[in-house]
Amino acid sequence: MTLFKFILLALVALLLAAIIFGLWVHSRDRAQARTVWAALEGAREVEPPRYDPAMVADLPEIAQRYFARAIEPGTPLHRVVRLEMEGSFIMNGNPMPMIARQILAPPAQGFVWQAEIGVRLMRFAGSDGYHRAQRSEESWTKFWLRGLIPLARIGGTVDHTRAAATRVMLEAIWAPASLLPQFGAQWVQTGPDSAEVRFADTQGIAPMQITLNAEGNPVEVWALRWTDANPERVHRLQPFGGRMLEMGRYQGFLVPMQVELGNMWGTPDYAPFFLATITSVEF
Repeated sequence: MTLFKFILLALVALLLAAIIFGLWVHSRDRAQARTVWAALEGAREVEPPRYDPAMVADLPEIAQRYFARAIEPGTPLHRVVRLEMEGSFIMNGNPMPMIARQILAPPAQGFVWQAEIGVRLMRFAGSDGYHRAQRSEESWTKFWLRGLIPLARIGGTVDHTRAAATRVMLEAIWAPASLLPQFGAQWVQTGPDSAEVRFADTQGIAPMQITLNAEGNPVEVWALRWTDANPERVHRLQPFGGRMLEMGRYQGFLVPMQVELGNMWGTPDYAPFFLATITSVEF
């Protein structure tokens, strides 16, 4: 065997080993998402209590206005919701088509978001997730190009987990029962149409800020989020949030059906990177 052939075979062997290793790591990433998804499915109550407006009789006016719209009397108070969505994910100013599905549990438990983004050869897929169980936490962002090349594999750090915990708190807007005081939500009215909401089981993160219109529909949600999404790539608290552009009613709940979200909400630097239309809601 010539030296050239030996080198060529060695390169082929290394390439095959890299592909096999990548497929193995990719399968582990997908297994993590499946495991957490199943755990959150298991958190769904079969027969939860039903909504009675008396549950919010002692809350500030803005909270009563919200729940008068958000939950119909007699609705089973499910706090785990499954969503399907489509829209655009914007990276470096370039919008890319996106389809995704998500399971969302109460803020102290977690979420899994599984998405496919882009087109043709530049189509990538993966998941974001956060899970808290038995006083342990895990979080991740893991996306792969064509299932072979890792584009993002981060998580498992205090910084990432803190950011993910803020995200699942904000997304409680898709599960209105999670915002009830009976489940640990604490409302403080901060203006004629605004409030902040804290959760008894979530510590160390800034509260949700919510703005309603006169009818009681949420029009904005945001919070100070621990993130390095800034030119300096330094972790710090920054406003993250956006607008609820359209609402819809499913199984007795009023939930956002069209949203835009992004970093630096409420500042001149705000630029939404997530534009989504919800196509399916299941409690």
